[in-house]
Amino acid sequence: MTIEADSTHFRHSYTRDKRDLVTRLRRIEGQARGIARLIDEEAYCLDVLQQVEAMTAAADHVALLLLEDHISGCLAHAIETGQGQPYVDEVMTVVRRAMGRRGPRKSSP
Repeated sequence: MTIEADSTHFRHSYTRDKRDLVTRLRRIEGQARGIARLIDEEAYCLDVLQQVEAMTAAADHVALLLLEDHISGCLAHAIETGQGQPYVDEVMTVVRRAMGRRGPRKSSP
């Protein structure tokens, strides 16, 4: 479920950080290309993993910034207008999904 705010009355909160978000995402894009190059060149496994970790940390920072903006803007606005519960449910679904993806890969039988 994705809740769409009425664009005539409400601006998505991340727009105030749009420039920073786009800059960070472009940097992540460059990191991904660098990792692909390392793999293509058959670089040492741990060197590749170190770069993957850096890219993951950068992506996590983007996600946290978006989440913070959503909570302080979109969610707060929804609560102020008496429409908070669907937004709370939605953000919790996204957080649960994000947290659930962490962890080791399941071993094959």
